[in-house]
Amino acid sequence: MKKIIILALLFLTVSFDTQRQSAFDVGEWFKFRIHYGLVTAGYATLEVKEATKNNKKVYHAIGRGYTTGMSKWFFKVEDNYESYFDKVTGKPYQYVRKIDEGGYTKNQEGFFNQDKNTILVKDYKNDTSKNFTTSENVQDIISTFYYLRNHPTVDKLKVGESIAVDMFFDDESTKFKLKFIGREDLDTKFGTVPCMIFRPLVQSGRVFKEEESLTVWISDDENKIPLRIKASLAVGSIKADLESFKGLANPFTIKVK
Repeated sequence: MKKIIILALLFLTVSFDTQRQSAFDVGEWFKFRIHYGLVTAGYATLEVKEATKNNKKVYHAIGRGYTTGMSKWFFKVEDNYESYFDKVTGKPYQYVRKIDEGGYTKNQEGFFNQDKNTILVKDYKNDTSKNFTTSENVQDIISTFYYLRNHPTVDKLKVGESIAVDMFFDDESTKFKLKFIGREDLDTKFGTVPCMIFRPLVQSGRVFKEEESLTVWISDDENKIPLRIKASLAVGSIKADLESFKGLANPFTIKVK
């Protein structure tokens, strides 16, 4: 189950346009149940708070993932991801990555210099610091969620088209792509919700069957709420469903309660 909760957090969202109502605001909170069929493997949460960086108010997003029940005995996961990013531009100032996945641990902070296109990564586990060169407008793993939720082209994509974002993760910049699959009504515990469907392009191999093994359902309204993720693994499949939420910035569109 290694990486599954991280990947669930990574591929949860999609839409950044300062000309319209923002898809989120301070106080938004999501909880997701990660499961194999009826068996709950763990939970993941995403929350938006407010903080101060460089004498200005910024968003402070926190993502947590953890295993539960029998899954915790077989493979314990306790992950914490945080990002501080600008309220207007969406550019990150700092990220936190503190994880424990079956004994595999990391304890890092990254500090972005967007003017110089660099990031200083402090590794507290190994007591090291290193500067990396990044591309322009690079995002971290958590700020990517929120940047994409307000992306100006998300509502204009045609089936088969993609959105690409430069993202810094695991000490390197990578191109993160989301491919638009289409629209459908999704039955959820909250009712029937009109959704957009995306497939994040992931690396095939040990964990995933192929590049397009992840499918994500996002509410087709101003919130762009992540409602479901389905991952086809090398062995079996796993889902993450929205369990509860609060603090939405906009009305939630539900066709049938």
